[in-house]
This record gives sequence, structure tokens and C-alpha cells, in this order.
Amino acid sequence: MNIQTKTEIADILKMPEEAFFSEIAPLAKEKNEEVFQKSLRAVAMVGFSNICKNQCLYCGMRAGNTAVKRYRMEPEEVLALCGGAADLGYGRVFLVSGEDPKYGFEKLLGIVSALKARGMMVKLACGEYDKSQYEELKAAGVDEYVLKFEMSDPENFNRMNPSTSFTHRMKAIETIKSLGIPLASGNIVDWPGQTLEELTDDIYLMKQLDISWAPIIPYMPAANTPLAAKGMRGDLLKLYKEIAILRLMMPHIDITAQQPGKDLTKGLSDWNANLAAVNVGANVLFFDLIPEQKAQNFRVIDDRHINGPAHILKVSELSGYAVDTGRESLR
Repeated sequence: MNIQTKTEIADILKMPEEAFFSEIAPLAKEKNEEVFQKSLRAVAMVGFSNICKNQCLYCGMRAGNTAVKRYRMEPEEVLALCGGAADLGYGRVFLVSGEDPKYGFEKLLGIVSALKARGMMVKLACGEYDKSQYEELKAAGVDEYVLKFEMSDPENFNRMNPSTSFTHRMKAIETIKSLGIPLASGNIVDWPGQTLEELTDDIYLMKQLDISWAPIIPYMPAANTPLAAKGMRGDLLKLYKEIAILRLMMPHIDITAQQPGKDLTKGLSDWNANLAAVNVGANVLFFDLIPEQKAQNFRVIDDRHINGPAHILKVSELSGYAVDTGRESLR
């Protein structure tokens, strides 16, 4: 199946559950196994700062959330944690933070350069920068930049992301692409009030942007955020349909398998929920490198729970897929 149009996307999103799991999900799983040779890509994650200047209505780390204990990690600590992952044979690292204007851009460049010197693949998500800064990040060796568009409708984006604008976000995204940096981007699936047409548009925009990784996740309410009172976790069936559509539409992209299940207290490390995502076409799993106390306060969502490498090994065991650690890139 070769999905290309909005109509084809919408048709799958409208499918009854039984028809989806009997007709579409097996095709997505087969394509996933064909492309990635029955393997799961493991990525070490470092949330190095939970300080953010923005006031996004859905994010637990929004500047207005005073319940979060803020922290900012120095480069030496970040590099030590990443070095530990490399020593264990993990060659991919995802550095992520809030939009922290006081972290120090030179520090960030130094971290990236040091990790590249060790041969690690560096994925980075630190928000919107100007063109010259993206150029410096590329020169330092960033392998992929993550900047989600969250929702493709400008009016909804501007309402829920009042610290920036849809125009500004898309300009940053296009700058990343114009510099030849692989772009990871995607949406929030089934946020309160999202229509099926809007979800269709979101998925189609990922195709138009020619993304390298879909870091998608269903909406999950975060305490002390304005949107938390509007609805509960996004629909898992819509999530699974989106994953399957993306796998069939863009076979070679990475898709996040670190997904929640029915029990929100298990966060993103519910083995069976992760397995369900793998079975409809997802292929990427994460593990936290930061200490537990900091991990508890890296609260984009509540009950985030990423856990350690043992979690990925468990999903590997359940799925029968091997773990691709990225070891071959290390020096």
C-alpha cells in the first residue's frame, strides 16, 4: 500500500477498529520489519534543562507552572552521562530541553562537538533559533534537529502556543531543512477539540516536510496547564492509525514507539503499550540518562517514565526484534 493523498489518510482514520487491525496494521508491521530488519532503534535521552520561557497551554514545563522544580545541567554532567551510555555501547543520544534562553549557546555547541568527537549520533531539540545558530549547530555536527509543528492549523497553533506563532515556527522548520539538517517533526495526536480533518492535515504536513523522524505522541494532560481541564489522554486508536499511515506513506522514517497505554500512571514505559506501537509500525525507543530526581521534573507530561535500557530489552523480548544500539558509530 502506497499512501499519498489526504483522502487516503482520512479513509484510514475513519476505518472501524476491526477493519484497521485486520487490513492496515499488518501491512504497516510488515513494512516496518522489511525496512528495519526486525530491529528497534535505541536512543539515550538527556533532558538537560527543564527551564522554558514559553507558555504553551499543554506543556507541563511551561514557564507559568510553578509546581515544577527547575534545573539546568552543566556540560560536564551532560557529557559524563552520555559517556556512560557510550561505554555501554549506545551510540545515539537525544539532547532535549525547554527553550532556556540562559543556558548558553556556546555551551550547547561544545556539548555537541564533544559528543561528535566520540562518534555519537546527536539528535537535538531545544526550540526555535535563528538561521546563524542553526548553521553553527550544523557545523558542530548535529545529526538531526527536532522541532515539532504540534498542530498544522495556524489558528489553533497560535492559541495554544502564545509565546511564538505558526509563521515563526514554520520559518524555523524551513530554515533547518534549507541547511540540510534532517528534520524531525510531528503533531500532538487527538488534543482536546481536534477534528479528524485537522488530524489528516497534520499527517499530510509531515509528508510535505519530508521528515526524518516522527516524534509523535497522543495528547496527555499535564498538571497545572490550561489544557488539562479540557480532556484526557488522546485516543490510542487514532495514534495507532497515524503510526501505521506514516509507516506506509514514508517507509524509511523513524517513528516513536515510546507510547502510553490505558494506564497513564505507567507513563511511556508500559511494555505492552510500546509493543502495540511497534506492531503498527513504530521503531524507536528511549531510555533516560538523567538521575531520577531530575527525570521526575522533566515534566512535559505527567507520569512521563522513560526508565533505563532494561525497558528496551524487555520490549525487544516481547516483540522478537533485535536492539540496534548504534554501537557501530562509536569511537
